[in-house]
Amino acid sequence: MSPASIDSAGASGGSIKAYATGFVLAIVLTAIPFGLVIYDTLPRPAVITVIIAAAVMQVLVHLHYFLHVNSSSKARWNVLALLFTALIMTLIVGGSIWIMLHLDYRLM
Repeated sequence: MSPASIDSAGASGGSIKAYATGFVLAIVLTAIPFGLVIYDTLPRPAVITVIIAAAVMQVLVHLHYFLHVNSSSKARWNVLALLFTALIMTLIVGGSIWIMLHLDYRLM
């Protein structure tokens, strides 16, 4: 078997440079919110906005550099599995919050 036929899921190993870039970006995107919270330089709503933005960017960095999820046709099943996982997580978290709020309303 040729190496191309073994890897049918579309996952390809990254280079050391790509992993190092992803690692540095992950460290920076972690340090920014910590620094803002520790040094208290911005108002609270701005800090929360920066934390959420950094979290979203960090998810994208991890997906691209470490999980190799991209828009290529070979990675279509990986993206589909990721979207299904996000749907299930949204249903579980949203349903749990809905149930807790409904119970809180009935108990008050």
